[in-house]
Amino acid sequence: MAIPAYASWMLAQEARALLTRLARVKPFAMQEPMLPAASLLPETQTAIELVLAKGRRELRSRTEVYLRWLRSPAALAADAEEAHRRFVFLRLRFNAVLNKFDLFNDVITQRSENEIGVWLSGLDVVSADALALPGGYYRAPPVICYLDRGMGAAIRRARTRLPGGAENPVAVIRVPRERMIGHGIASSLIHEVGHQAAALLDLVNSLRPLLQGLQAAAGPTRVAWQFWERWISEIVADFWSVARVGIASTLGLVGVVGLPRPFVFRINGNDPHPPPWIRVKVSCAIGRALYPHPQWDRVEALWNAYYPLTGLDPAQRGLLVRLQDHVPGFVALLINHRPRCLHGRSLIEVLDIEKRQPARLQSLFMHWRRHPARMYRAPPSLVFAVLGQARHDGRLSPEDESRLIGKLLNHWALRSTLDVAAVCARRSFQASPPQPLTSIRSRGHHG
Repeated sequence: MAIPAYASWMLAQEARALLTRLARVKPFAMQEPMLPAASLLPETQTAIELVLAKGRRELRSRTEVYLRWLRSPAALAADAEEAHRRFVFLRLRFNAVLNKFDLFNDVITQRSENEIGVWLSGLDVVSADALALPGGYYRAPPVICYLDRGMGAAIRRARTRLPGGAENPVAVIRVPRERMIGHGIASSLIHEVGHQAAALLDLVNSLRPLLQGLQAAAGPTRVAWQFWERWISEIVADFWSVARVGIASTLGLVGVVGLPRPFVFRINGNDPHPPPWIRVKVSCAIGRALYPHPQWDRVEALWNAYYPLTGLDPAQRGLLVRLQDHVPGFVALLINHRPRCLHGRSLIEVLDIEKRQPARLQSLFMHWRRHPARMYRAPPSLVFAVLGQARHDGRLSPEDESRLIGKLLNHWALRSTLDVAAVCARRSFQASPPQPLTSIRSRGHHG
């Protein structure tokens, strides 16, 4: 039974309407105004535009195939139900692919905001520096940042699947607007960078079998190893953050997970995040192992004063105490882990922690006070580590910290833009070097 003429006409009209809406989806380079210093790096912009262009071509092709089917002899053997079913799946695919555009639209549109756009570009530079790992262990993807409401950050990792099935070409980090701008921004940002680094090194998959083996042989501590396995993805990201920015990471974490008491002590078996009470203690233990200093004991004592265990259910309290006692052994296993991708080296060895020891950070801060220009030439993640240490030590006020970080983000964004412009100019020059002046004169131009 053929499709009724009215149904065929209506569905064709709807499919053509999809094509008209698709034609309105323009490349970002054609519609998003922004300061050059706020713009994405060419590699990032190109990767995003290519994946979106591929999605637009796919939708156009699918829609045109559907329209041809409606006019083909095959449609004579179909009915209205089948024709509509095909259109419904086409429209669902259409919306799924356009969700990719909306994802990147949220990211790129903010680049046109006054001041915020340039700061975001600066955060891109910080993220790239925090993700870089000398030694050729992985090829880091581009990272772009944007702001959103809420207290926690989040990441859509590169090389994961986007709505519609395409592979995400860049890592997209959502930064809490309330963290702009102070040392807390580094804690949230680099924690999310840690998720990307862990994926590139396959850390979670290499740690999980080890933790599962310990569960089988641990006896009384089996429950603790079960929890560490459940929480390992978040703990690895916290480890990366502490390794990169030191005490600034733990202080920023305290600012995020400092919640009403019921939330701080709650243990949810389905949540990949450790309960905040334990998570802060793990962060302090990581800091103590990487960067030995009395400051970690002071921060942990302060956390205990904020959230004493008094008044908890005895079973809940007992479990938290057992986990707390187990933290040092777990952290030792973590920092000395030697995944296959590191070619026999441990995490603590490849992250070059000597440059971020507290005494070194304190010395750099005093040196930069006398020679501030040198701070602007230092790696951004190291700068955040120094400023976080100075903030903890009481040598940098919140007001001065915010002003300074704003200037630094502007500088990193501008420097990145000028560096890229210089590279492009150099490549253009090498591709078509200018002719000598004598050659120009020989063309017979006579004044």
